[in-house]
Amino acid sequence: MFNNLFGANCCNQNTTCEVVYEQPINKCVLNDIVHEIKHIVPINTNVINNHIYKNTYIPEYTCSEENVCTNIYDNCPNRF
Repeated sequence: MFNNLFGANCCNQNTTCEVVYEQPINKCVLNDIVHEIKHIVPINTNVINNHIYKNTYIPEYTCSEENVCTNIYDNCPNRF
């Protein structure tokens, strides 16, 4: 019955169709490329030495002495 509808040679026929061109597909590939760059940063350290002198005053006392002589002439008429 199948052969009656389509003919006896239906399955044996090879037909070649023209090539069908489809719309192009655009693929986007993102590549991350990391570049390591070394930077030299000069760092100068300045050391300041602060010398602190704490002045303490200690009093040093001195003493001087004088001897004074006083003569008393009692009952001396001539006062030599």
